[in-house]
Amino acid sequence: MCGINGILYFDNRKVDKDELIKMRDILEHRGPDDSGIFIEDNIGLGHRRLSILDTSSAGHQPFISENNRYIIVLNGEIYNYKSFYNEIKSKGYQLKTGTDTEVLLILFELYGLEILPRLKGMFAFAIWDKLEKKLFLVRDRMGVKPLYYSFYKNGIYFASEIKALFRTGINIEFSENGLDEYFFNRFVSGENTLFRSVKKILPGHYMILDNNGNVQYRKWWDLKTEIQNQTKIINPKKWFEEVFFESVNLRMVSDVPVGVLLSGGLDSSSILSSLYHQNYKDINTFSVAFDETEHNEAFLAKKLSEEYNYNFHSITLNDELLLENLIQSTYYNDKPLMHFNEPHLLCVSKLAKDKVKVLLSGEGADELIGGYVRYKALKNPSLLKAVSVLSKIENLNKKPRLNKLFRYSKIENPDDLVIYNSSNIYPEDIEKFYGIKQHPFNSYRYSIMDDAKELYPNNPQRQALYFDQHTYLCSLLDRNDRCTMGTSIECREPFLDERLIAGLGTLDDKWFFTGKKGKFILKSAMENKLPSEILNFRKIGLSAPWKDYLLNYPSIKNELEDMVNSPIFEIKYLDNINPKKLIQELKKGNDKLVPFMMPIFMFHIWHKYYFQKLSKL
Repeated sequence: MCGINGILYFDNRKVDKDELIKMRDILEHRGPDDSGIFIEDNIGLGHRRLSILDTSSAGHQPFISENNRYIIVLNGEIYNYKSFYNEIKSKGYQLKTGTDTEVLLILFELYGLEILPRLKGMFAFAIWDKLEKKLFLVRDRMGVKPLYYSFYKNGIYFASEIKALFRTGINIEFSENGLDEYFFNRFVSGENTLFRSVKKILPGHYMILDNNGNVQYRKWWDLKTEIQNQTKIINPKKWFEEVFFESVNLRMVSDVPVGVLLSGGLDSSSILSSLYHQNYKDINTFSVAFDETEHNEAFLAKKLSEEYNYNFHSITLNDELLLENLIQSTYYNDKPLMHFNEPHLLCVSKLAKDKVKVLLSGEGADELIGGYVRYKALKNPSLLKAVSVLSKIENLNKKPRLNKLFRYSKIENPDDLVIYNSSNIYPEDIEKFYGIKQHPFNSYRYSIMDDAKELYPNNPQRQALYFDQHTYLCSLLDRNDRCTMGTSIECREPFLDERLIAGLGTLDDKWFFTGKKGKFILKSAMENKLPSEILNFRKIGLSAPWKDYLLNYPSIKNELEDMVNSPIFEIKYLDNINPKKLIQELKKGNDKLVPFMMPIFMFHIWHKYYFQKLSKL
């Protein structure tokens, strides 16, 4: 796990060493153990190392092939790297390190990009071919590891985080479409970002560039195709348990301690249970506790850890500690926070830092096996019209969850019901609250929607799962990466094994939506391995009581009051908002404003502190 960066100029200009090092070292939090650079004329590669496999100096990067032709910088892990040992040796190669980086580079030398489907892992890497003068930029199937780029100064600049691009002087200019998506869809999907000049390599894609600026952009892994080509699963419960346990075991490959982010919910508890039933010892678990009972699952996490004789650690964020982690997570994320629990994830990662270098997370389970309550609204969309009638009952409309359902029920287009299912703000809200008549549009979202309809015709619930796997989940994975790597910890997600992702896509609906809370296949697989109180406990996830924070935590209240004078209200999308009135209404108890307030508040925090931090570097 590391931070990578690089520059390739399309003319004969030489890469500036100081500029490359500035890009590299702003990513020190991603790799505090070692650093390196490679420069040759118009190409430069930088690397910050977090030592996970072969922690000796043999793992130094950039890594150069034996024949001196290829140079690689790798961010991530190839979990099955040892499975290639015999094959590599049979080709006449002698391994000199215990790293997955060396294995990957030899495989690339042997097979080129054709090796990618055989890799099990999370990765973003760059390889420079000195002979053909070509740069290869590659990203893993689901986009667990980030890779951003910008065409600048007649070249391409790339890095694991956007701040490394900004460090070079790349213009920080908002994209109108990016702002659209942030405020109205919560995150920017596809290859776009919040910034006009910055793009991201899509999950399952690679880019090839040469000295003349010619670009090839290809998809190497397509989930729709994988689902269509998947062989029939005869016994889904048995299959799921076997593959899930194998996936957990595979992600324990490490030369440093591995722990578990344990909320107490079904997903992370299933990971911990898998470790226990595979006889792993001395596991450390880490959890965030909340003072508010309705948000707290830590007591379940503690109980399960003790039952398995594992070491439980917990932390609670209050007032100044919350603000401190809010500001820091804003910096690590390079954008306004969108899930609102980033400070909690950052703080629990800090708690884990002294004990482990790797954490396992339950991320991805909800989007793969139907864990969100919001999917229920899509079971029978025609009923939503009847629900909208109830919105006229004032007492019902005052309840935040019901108010959200009522607003959602006013969406008439069936595709939009899926596209906005993960949003907190809907088309009619955009005009009423923001005074903007044009709805956000991103062609990537609609292309994914087309694939979802082809795979699951007349099945909005399954369409929503597929859609979320390409959109909402990407934002969660980015959040996980930034908050854990902000503390120099690697985060791994066992639910995102490619066999699970493709196989689940072929199963009947009953394996997802049976029962009151869904996730039927996971519950079935774990029913004899987890306590009933975890199997049946209401879903909370890492939700945070932000209304209470805004009104009751002094340091957060001060930031809310300061928002009134923020320059963000000069931006087009917010110029119709009266922040003073908005805050007054919130103080009066208007809970319906919280979904509208939070993106604005987070944008204010980011705008206030992010650029301030960058300017001091």
